[in-house]
Amino acid sequence: MMGSRRMRNNKLLLNLGATGNPFHNLEKTTVLQEARMFNETPVNPRKCTHILTKILYLINQGEYLGTSEATEAFFAITKLFQSKDVMLRRLVYLGIKDLSTTAEDVIIVTSSLTKDMTGKEDLYRAAAIRALCKITDSTMLQAIERYMKQAIVDKIHAVSSAALVSSLHLMKTSPEVVKRWVNEAQEAVNGDNIMVQYHAFGLLYHIRKTDRLAVSKLVAKFTRMVLKSPYAVCMLIRIACKVMEEEGTSLDNPLFDFIECCLRHKSEMVIYEAAHAIVNLKQTTSRELAPAVSVLQLFCSSPKPTLRFAAVRTLNKIAMTHPAAVTACNLDLENLITDVNRSIATLAITTLLKTGSESSVDRLMKQIASFMSEISDEFKIVVVHAIRSLCLKFPRKHGVMMNFLSSMLRDEGGFEYKKAIVDTIISIIEENPDAKEVGLAHLCEFIEDCEHTSLAVRILHLLGREGPRTEKASKYIRFIYNRVILENASVRAAAVSSLAKFGANSEELLPNVLVLLRRCLFDTDDEVRDRATYYLRILEQQQKSLNSQYILNAINVSIVGLEKALHQYSLDPTIMPFDMKSVPLATQPITAEEPKTIEVAPVKSAEKIAASRQDVLADQLSDIPQLACLGPLFKSSSPILLTELETEYVVRCIKHTFQSHLVFQFECSNTLNDQILENVYVHIEPGEGFSIVGEIVCPKLSYNSPGNTYTIIKLPADPTAVTGSFSNVMKYKVKDCDPNTGEPDDEEGYDDEYMLEDLEVTLADHMQRVMKPNFAAAWEEVGAENELQDTYALSTVSTIDEAIKNIIQFLGMQPCERSDKVGEGKTSHTLFLSGTFRGGHECLVRAKLAALNEGVTMNLTVRSTDPHVTEIITGAVG
Repeated sequence: MMGSRRMRNNKLLLNLGATGNPFHNLEKTTVLQEARMFNETPVNPRKCTHILTKILYLINQGEYLGTSEATEAFFAITKLFQSKDVMLRRLVYLGIKDLSTTAEDVIIVTSSLTKDMTGKEDLYRAAAIRALCKITDSTMLQAIERYMKQAIVDKIHAVSSAALVSSLHLMKTSPEVVKRWVNEAQEAVNGDNIMVQYHAFGLLYHIRKTDRLAVSKLVAKFTRMVLKSPYAVCMLIRIACKVMEEEGTSLDNPLFDFIECCLRHKSEMVIYEAAHAIVNLKQTTSRELAPAVSVLQLFCSSPKPTLRFAAVRTLNKIAMTHPAAVTACNLDLENLITDVNRSIATLAITTLLKTGSESSVDRLMKQIASFMSEISDEFKIVVVHAIRSLCLKFPRKHGVMMNFLSSMLRDEGGFEYKKAIVDTIISIIEENPDAKEVGLAHLCEFIEDCEHTSLAVRILHLLGREGPRTEKASKYIRFIYNRVILENASVRAAAVSSLAKFGANSEELLPNVLVLLRRCLFDTDDEVRDRATYYLRILEQQQKSLNSQYILNAINVSIVGLEKALHQYSLDPTIMPFDMKSVPLATQPITAEEPKTIEVAPVKSAEKIAASRQDVLADQLSDIPQLACLGPLFKSSSPILLTELETEYVVRCIKHTFQSHLVFQFECSNTLNDQILENVYVHIEPGEGFSIVGEIVCPKLSYNSPGNTYTIIKLPADPTAVTGSFSNVMKYKVKDCDPNTGEPDDEEGYDDEYMLEDLEVTLADHMQRVMKPNFAAAWEEVGAENELQDTYALSTVSTIDEAIKNIIQFLGMQPCERSDKVGEGKTSHTLFLSGTFRGGHECLVRAKLAALNEGVTMNLTVRSTDPHVTEIITGAVG
């Protein structure tokens, strides 16, 4: 008996498997022809339901219906209103919604839908409301406004929810009409149904979300009430967090007290939402985190897998910034290591890796290695990120970590997974000098079988930068040259660049590198041949300055700016050679994480290189005739706020630096809807030596329509005078206007002015950051001809780390060779900085820092291609 039953079940499964999806092979034309049955009288509900299901299936699978096809199907569906079959009628509403965006004259069914919306059949009403609001435009909405208000407060909960959700959608097209339904929404919020209260609260928020004061009042009101819907409470928590972040308030306020109170709510959903909100608040400290962590600790022992997963994932996030706060949960997290859900177990171990002690690392690594093959790439990446933070925390354990990462590299996995491992190994190499040779060896093994071109290119770039500085640099050349023989053109080109760096760094290896580069001259790819020829000719000169300038420290210019400058040069016939100083510098520094394209990969892509912010600003300024004659833009600052955000006029300033001029771009906004400002400009009192040579006014500043005004300032004749303070007053003519139409009430108006904050022009405004991958070579290239040295006592800072941040910000220069990273407990450090001063003058800074009881002492050495620049930097620091 049992055997025959099992056979019958197996036959049923086989039949189902053979049948599969009954709609799999539908053809649009056939289905639309079948839809003609909708016109028959009387309606056959069973057949029409099946055909209408086919139409809806095709639409939801992405099948496109033309306008005529959709219109014909739509009007055929409307014939089905004569049927009283509940299932067919509800499908009709779905069909109307799906076809409404394509078909024409859909408004014709408004009367039928309105009839169903206000009828006595409760099963139709909610669906009819949703369909009606889908096809109703802003002109027809007022005709059903009365019915919508009644539906919002209807005693049938499904009808009320449908009306509220439809109102939310109507807010996008007809916000002014929906705003009149506030009283009905307020009444619905006070109801007993959970979903109705949630939807009503959401509608109230969206009606008021553009008014910050109204939102604050809404939140203050409902935080004092007891909302029955846990969904509404979760939304209230999110809105409260948003208000706190926008207003920048401290955590000592009623909103945070409300969120903390929700940690004791009876709903688990609300409790987790409150804990999650506290964790994600920017101002949260360990003290405020404590109650949230306690709640998450309880969830770790919950029988529900979803709660355990949510808790351990949130604790994992906390451990990144506040590991000490999670330490109390370590025992509960260890219990989750054996959880049947491998995602939970992975997150538990990675959290323990961030919070555990150095002695527990080996044990945890063995435990996680036992099931690494059972988890997805997504969670393997979480493990990799945990190992990265662990290596920074316990640098002496880098051997164990490197071996584990190396074994992970040999396992199967996608690109993102392998990229995360390579990123981690590179970061360990850069942070821990003792791990450099071990890490490079693992990466050399990986590129032997690497199937991802971008990863191979990046590793080759790293080998070219770090390999020559190791004790046995020659052992890496074999791995690099293997790539020239065995890989595709992109990798071969990167390998050629890497080889050249070995030759430029080491006189001992130079003869061998030259031999290998000569072999590359016969490569089948023109990019590889060109690189080999280029590097070969430079290395044959055996000049350190050439090696530094063209191999070790490549030209750092804006690609978009270079293209435009070359194009302009080709349009104007001249006997003068092209000047590279006319090309703007790249604003994004080249880092180890983002190797420079020209060094590591052949440029064969047809994709357009995205313009940087400075390229966009340079284009905007060049379109203004008064500014086009100032020459190429050297640098643009970040916007500086000169007013409070809540004032009637908001003004931001961007400082643009040119060869011999400064341009202040004032971005002005008028937040008053009953005023129009005309002839707006900013009157400046310049600092000593600076002079105003031109002003460009903003002709009109309407409500919420930003405008720009510019002031052109001539730099002082003294080349060492580069800093100054500027007082500013915005002047304009005011005209009162109608808030609704924006039309001015009078033509004359009156003159007025508005005080702004002072502006400071600093040394950083004249300095562009430039990365030097090999600082020592650049230092020797510039030479000691214009060198200045002095010693300073930095009494305002107490630590070396703080001193480094202040120096970088003050000088506006780029830290090189990760010299801005200070090891824990170090009392002395050397900072390397590189930059280009206005006019294209290269400058380098070596700052030796020592921490003393009374502050930090700095020995500053400055080298530059221009003697005035060294004088400016040393004088500014003093």
